[in-house]
Amino acid sequence: MEKSIVITQAQKELLLNHASKFSPNESCAILFGRVEGNKNIVEEVYLAENIDESPVNFTISNEELLKAYKIAEEKKLDIVGIFHSHPNSDSFPSSTDKKFMESNPVVWLISSNKDELKAYSLNGNIEQVSILNS
Repeated sequence: MEKSIVITQAQKELLLNHASKFSPNESCAILFGRVEGNKNIVEEVYLAENIDESPVNFTISNEELLKAYKIAEEKKLDIVGIFHSHPNSDSFPSSTDKKFMESNPVVWLISSNKDELKAYSLNGNIEQVSILNS
């Protein structure tokens, strides 16, 4: 069965607005929720800071990552996805993204400069993941 991520329209708009606010630099966020079978269900969006302040890279600080994991644990939620924007390119994982997808095996949501949102997971190869509205 194909993997999917379930996200509300309001959550999508929150992520796209976050991307727009930080353009021309990449923006990033952590997606909290739960996994049911092959569905990653987003229940909460944690907007993060890109400490690289770069149009081609993003880094979430260790302090912020620890804070996000603590919040997820307190809310009894899992980290089900990572979001970031590609302000100057298509919403497809870069070679850098692929490297980080290996160490963060969750669904990756990527927005492009055309407000296009796509999702991917790494399963040996990069596979596109269906985005379902909740």
